[in-house]
Amino acid sequence: MDIRLDGKTALITGGSDGLGLAMGLKFAESGASVILLARDKDRLNKAADLISDSVKGTQVRVEIISADVKDSEQINQAWKISKERFNQIDILVNNAGTHASGPFLDITDEMWQTDLDLKLFAAIRFSRLAMPEMISRKWGRIINVLSVAGKTPGASSAPTSVSRAAGMALTKVLSAEGGPDNVLVNALLVGLIRSGQHERRHKNTAPDKSFEEYISPIVKTLPLGRMGEAEEFANIACFLSSEAGSYITGCAINVDGGRSPVV
Repeated sequence: MDIRLDGKTALITGGSDGLGLAMGLKFAESGASVILLARDKDRLNKAADLISDSVKGTQVRVEIISADVKDSEQINQAWKISKERFNQIDILVNNAGTHASGPFLDITDEMWQTDLDLKLFAAIRFSRLAMPEMISRKWGRIINVLSVAGKTPGASSAPTSVSRAAGMALTKVLSAEGGPDNVLVNALLVGLIRSGQHERRHKNTAPDKSFEEYISPIVKTLPLGRMGEAEEFANIACFLSSEAGSYITGCAINVDGGRSPVV
């Protein structure tokens, strides 16, 4: 199956590395122009160079915007810049986020608010900007990158599990409201996938171990017996963004190698 996104433009938050970079690369190789949004401008430049090199000689454009999605004003400014550089945004990927978790009684109001601003309100605010134009064109795709913890929250999994569960509810609401106008909204739930987040956590918590030793106890619990690769995640996102996924909306799809005990 040849999955193409020719002529489309995708805005990807958290686009400087990991899953965001992998999706940007896959989308661009499938013909879409890409806007990568994140805080770290140096990482963004490196990501943009990597993608640009992969599509050299094509009409695909790659742009970057440095912004903190926890800040509503920066979101509005980023959207304004996006519209100045491109006529329209066809695909929105709400991917920005980090894994924050701990015992419930240790989580302060500030920690709750930071997590909600980063993972839930950023998606709300970007979707609120994107949907009116998608509805008017009768075509749009929104993908919310969440976590399997949103379906199966355990002890010490807040605030992430709560933010991600709210993200699933948001996905369903938006899919029902966007459906009549061909605006498809889905969520992809991350399991154990190789990314910059895991590599940074490894360096911070177990620098004396190799990455393979550090991650081995979790890998052993996976039915597939291995970590997922960011490219495998990006393949699903690209499919959902294309016409090949034109009858899929309102779904929360586990991309986790079978890790989650629920479907």
